[in-house]
Amino acid sequence: MASGQAARAPRNMAADPEFGPWLAQASILVIDDEPGMRNFLMRTLGPRCKRLDEAADTEEASRKLDTNHYDVVILDNIMPGKNGVDWLAEQRAIGFFSNAILMTAYADLETAIQALRAGAVDFILKPFRSNQLLNAVARCLDQMRLQRENYVLRYELKSTSDHVLLRDKLIGGSRAISDVRETIARVAPLPTSVLLTGQSGTGKEVAARSLHSLSDRADKPFVPVNCAAIPPDMIETELFGHLKGAFTGADTAREGLFMHAQGGTLFLDEIGELPPATQSKLLRVLEDRRIRPVGSEREIPVDLRFVFATNAELEKLVEAGQFRADLFFRINVMRIHLPPLKDRGQDVQELADLFMTKLSQQLGTPKVSIGADARSALAAYPWPGNVRELRNLVERTLILGRFPDDFGGGIRTMQQSGTGGESLADIERRHILAVLDRLGGDREAAARQLGVSRKTIDRKCAAWNV
Repeated sequence: MASGQAARAPRNMAADPEFGPWLAQASILVIDDEPGMRNFLMRTLGPRCKRLDEAADTEEASRKLDTNHYDVVILDNIMPGKNGVDWLAEQRAIGFFSNAILMTAYADLETAIQALRAGAVDFILKPFRSNQLLNAVARCLDQMRLQRENYVLRYELKSTSDHVLLRDKLIGGSRAISDVRETIARVAPLPTSVLLTGQSGTGKEVAARSLHSLSDRADKPFVPVNCAAIPPDMIETELFGHLKGAFTGADTAREGLFMHAQGGTLFLDEIGELPPATQSKLLRVLEDRRIRPVGSEREIPVDLRFVFATNAELEKLVEAGQFRADLFFRINVMRIHLPPLKDRGQDVQELADLFMTKLSQQLGTPKVSIGADARSALAAYPWPGNVRELRNLVERTLILGRFPDDFGGGIRTMQQSGTGGESLADIERRHILAVLDRLGGDREAAARQLGVSRKTIDRKCAAWNV
């Protein structure tokens, strides 16, 4: 096989159980100046991985890294011109995040220390058997997967305000939510970017997860990012990653969320909150499918499905100059609107039953019966916080062992006193102001209890001159 030619695995390739399920999906580059060693590596790895490229020297390897992304790079240490350790150290300095395995014929301690300092995650001694190589690659891939999964899980736990993440499927039999499910099913298999719109708490992340689970990327990462929760001066490094020394405090290189979502779906929530400078960089990523980590001289190819969400009217933000028009047109290819809970009819009853069952199991508390009065209150209430507020109400009910007095009891009192003919807007205003009064005017706490954003509370209060 000629140098630089990619080895493709057979179409019917299945995961090799002996070396883990990730090898079959891996992209690997082997670098060695000896044709016989390259041939051995290609024959060993080719039938087992998704993509396999080879390079006869470090210059050719550098060119390949400029155009392709590899999960693992396997390189010889002793080569003409530049040894593997020095080349690896140089690549780390200009933007190289792949795992590297160093092959060496010398088992001295100094070489091992140099390899680790240069960023190699493993090294194998020549001569070696095919099983030794395959085990080393499997370890690298497993380590990479665990690191990315742990990072994403820690990020989710840090960024979410809910004790229980809303990951259920889109529940309900209303026409409004059925139309959403049908649209998601049609667009999920396609690579098209999707923009989800709707009020806070309507289930945009649930819709995004449904898109991911129905796509051909379902076995790859789903990475949710709340753009409004990341400080503006940190969002670029969070998304794109950075090199060691790229800025004060960057003691080590770190992959960004784009790389953690490699091959899967990146969900950018509250996209309207993205700072202007980051909007420009995101547009480049959407157009070129390449990212440049902070401090890096090299762009890295990314393979992602993008899903965006917002509860703002992006058209108005574009008119006000707060959101780039070209980015808006780029992401507004397929728009799916999530209806507010008050427009979903009997779905509120079905969701209440679901949350009561699931949260009682998670909290370890007995279920609270949802009687006729409670169901009437559920149907009458306008749900400004939508599904998230309903979940929060059910959780409070389970903790108290009964529905809170300021919810069902308050509505029943209004009905008995003849004020049940008030509009939904009046009921919503009365409830929000009652919660604010009980919490001493703390809008942040009221927003958490109602399951809405602080901005929603501020906007309502401004409209009511409160």
